[in-house]
Amino acid sequence: MLRKIFFTFVIMFFGGLATHAQQYYLFVGSYNHNKEKDGVYLFRFNDQTGTLQQVSATKGILNPSFLTLSPDGKYIYACSEAQTPNVGGVSSFAFDSVKETVTLVDRQDSGGDNPAYVGVDPTGKWLICANYSGGSLSIFPLTGGGHIAPAKQTIAFKDSSVVRSRQLSSHIHAAVFSPDGKYAFFPDLGADKIHAYQLAPEAAEPLQPASPPFARTTPGSGPRHITFHPRLPMAYCIEEISGTVAAYQYHAGKLDSFQRVDARLEKKQADYGSADIHISPDGRFLYASTREDANSIFIYSINQRNGRLKQIGVESTQGKHPRNFVIDPTGRFLLVANQKTGNIVVFKRDQKSGLLKKTGVEVTLPNPSSLQIRAYAR
Repeated sequence: MLRKIFFTFVIMFFGGLATHAQQYYLFVGSYNHNKEKDGVYLFRFNDQTGTLQQVSATKGILNPSFLTLSPDGKYIYACSEAQTPNVGGVSSFAFDSVKETVTLVDRQDSGGDNPAYVGVDPTGKWLICANYSGGSLSIFPLTGGGHIAPAKQTIAFKDSSVVRSRQLSSHIHAAVFSPDGKYAFFPDLGADKIHAYQLAPEAAEPLQPASPPFARTTPGSGPRHITFHPRLPMAYCIEEISGTVAAYQYHAGKLDSFQRVDARLEKKQADYGSADIHISPDGRFLYASTREDANSIFIYSINQRNGRLKQIGVESTQGKHPRNFVIDPTGRFLLVANQKTGNIVVFKRDQKSGLLKKTGVEVTLPNPSSLQIRAYAR
């Protein structure tokens, strides 16, 4: 009997060690306005307490305003929102989780001005980029070791819409693969469209127009970022100008809108400045950030049968201009990058109610604009 108890204890003890034998890291992109200044920051993240400890900061890239990770977590891809004509680029970094180092590997021209978003397909073989000011999108082969080949295809748009101050021309604001990697979606803030392409890896032009080639959004809405539900055949798009979230049924490259909800305060504005959107790992809640006067995270429950949204809360981000936020893989925490106040704020997330609570954890750094978080084996 004692022997049985002893072995049970050993299994539980070492099983617990195995469960926690990993380290979470937070990667932060920022507007540094000078590539000789720090642009990409690395923090250790404690998935039990939400605390952050800075490990390093990396120079050599101008305004890495958006980051994404390779599927295996070994590489970081960033776009340089240079805010200077003909200078936009995409770059790659190698991350060594043992040495805790981030090293610049490669760079290519983005194919248009002010790239604002990069995405990687599930195989880790293709990088897509949204060029905001250039009104174009590009796709790059990833050749291994973090290297980026020159763009294999660049597509430019000349569309416009009804808000003359923001929509005189196309502004591609995101580049997102479908969960299966077969399609890619590019919200066009300037044209009130979400462009859709099928990935044809062997073709000379790997992005082929889907059927239909785009989904129209409400005039004057300004679609910005799109995210897919982890289980349901649904997608959700944050609309920057109108301060709304649009819900779509999704199938084989086609988006069909079925609901729009507000992500804004009651005060009427011409441009609400909504920014980012994410779904909790369990698929039960959706979060959307809005800047300008709101500076808040809007919280929604997701009906698990039909995907419909219901607003259940609003939480101040404790700063100004929440351009980007992230939910950690455990679902216990939500971290917000407040660009204009230069602070990253950590919230505890109630996994039953979906609501947020301040933890008191906060770090400061210049102009944080993009957050990515991932666990690595120790």
